[in-house]
Formats: sequence, structure tokens, C-alpha cells
Amino acid sequence: MATTLSVCTLPAGGFNFDNCRRNAALEAGVAKLGCSGGLPAARKTGTTICGIVFKDGIILGADTRATEGKIVADKNCSKIHYISPNIYCCGAGTAADTEMTTELISSNLELHTLSTGRLPRVATACRMLKQMLFRYQGYIGAALVLGGVDCNGPHLYSIHPHGSTDKLPYVSMGSGSLAAMAVFEDRYKPGMEKDAAMRLVYDAVAAGIFNDLGSGSNVDLCVITRGAVDYLRPYNVANQKGVRAGDYKYKRGTTKVLNTAMKRLDLEVVEETVQTMDTS
Repeated sequence: MATTLSVCTLPAGGFNFDNCRRNAALEAGVAKLGCSGGLPAARKTGTTICGIVFKDGIILGADTRATEGKIVADKNCSKIHYISPNIYCCGAGTAADTEMTTELISSNLELHTLSTGRLPRVATACRMLKQMLFRYQGYIGAALVLGGVDCNGPHLYSIHPHGSTDKLPYVSMGSGSLAAMAVFEDRYKPGMEKDAAMRLVYDAVAAGIFNDLGSGSNVDLCVITRGAVDYLRPYNVANQKGVRAGDYKYKRGTTKVLNTAMKRLDLEVVEETVQTMDTS
């Protein structure tokens, strides 16, 4: 009966603080149980990915830093993923989600190509990605920049984790997207030449690297034109590591040894077995 009433009742207007009360009750329950860890904290992800449409195709760009909380887990992570021979996709958010999502859609598009006998359209990949992400209501943390060239020309899409999409001439996503978008808003022009467009995408990713702690290391570019793909990894090293100014090696005896004690341990080996790994 209560379920029927909740379904038939119209939602009240204004703000709803039910989740705040729920979170307070959860915190009180955790404290009552004496759990030392408390509630799980949200993870901050860091990435700068972007793309633009230029005169002959699409250019995608991304940084290469992967973070685990406050730790740099990988300095040379590949964030530009293969979808099909004419379509590539940049991923921001949870690394496992972006990789598995793009691999799944790439596999489905390969079956589509074998069935139809022609290269897939970028709109087809966009529809498959958005439908999958919408199905999981944002629980798959994948923010994507999809770009490619098909029979209808170059196309560039941004795909958000909840499944919403935009088709734009230039786009940036990730924690460094604001810095990258500032560069695009200032310098982007329709019908740019390849060299100028590549420099613009590089400067946009570099702006994210130098203004966002979650982005860093190198800059990867992927230039997609009709019938050709040029994946430049790395295109350039934006954040070059500096050289130490001083020598931090100390001579033996710099720190005084107050005392030394050595104790001999008499151990007896009771049993020793050798196990081989089963590789069948």
C-alpha cells in the first residue's frame, strides 16, 4: 500500500533534503557500530581530454597522468582509445570504466562492420555509448570525447556519464577542461589548417596540465582524416622533469653510530617442499 501511495503521489516542489537525512542516519549508524574507517570518501579523478573539428577531419588530445587519490599511479597512461578504423575516443573519469566501455563498444561496432560490410558512422558509436551509459545512470564513471570521419564528414561528440551528448566543433572534458576550454574559446576558428589545429589542441591540453593537479606528464594527439589515422604518442612532453640542483649523497660516517648489537639466530629447517606452477 505504501509503495502504491509513493508512486501515485506527485513530487513536491522546491528542494528535497531526504538524502541529507539519509546520510546523517548512515553516519550515526556507523559511529554506533564503532567502525573506525567511517563512510567511504569520494574519489577525485583528474584528466584533460579535448577535441576539435578542423578543415580535413578531427584532432583528439589527452594528457597521460592517471591518479589514485593523491597518488600519481601512472605517468604515461593512454587515454585515447580505439573504437574503429575511422573512430577514436578519449576517456576521462574512472580508468577501468573508460577502458572497458570503449572496448565493449569497439567489439560491437566490429560485429556491425562485418554485418554491413562498411565502416560504422560516428553517430552509430555515439548512440551505442550513450544508451549504455544511460542504462547505468551514471554509475559507470566514463566521460568521453568521441571523434571520427565517416561518409558524412567529420563529427565530434561529448558524452557525459549519465548518457547526455552534445555535438560541437570543439569540446573539452575532465578536471582540466576549464583551462582547455579557455584556450579554445580564445583561438578556435572554423576551417583551421592541420598544423594550426594540432598546435591549438596541444596548447589546450598543456593548459590543463599546468593548471590542474590531476593532469600531467605528456600530451597525446590523434589526427583522424578520411582514410587515415595518425596516432601521435607522445606528441610532446609538456611537463619536463627538472634537474636536481644539489648533491644529496653523504659520506660514510656523517651520522654517528652510537652502538651496534648482533644476535645469532639458530634456525632449524623442519620441512621444505618445491611446488611447480600449473601452466596447462
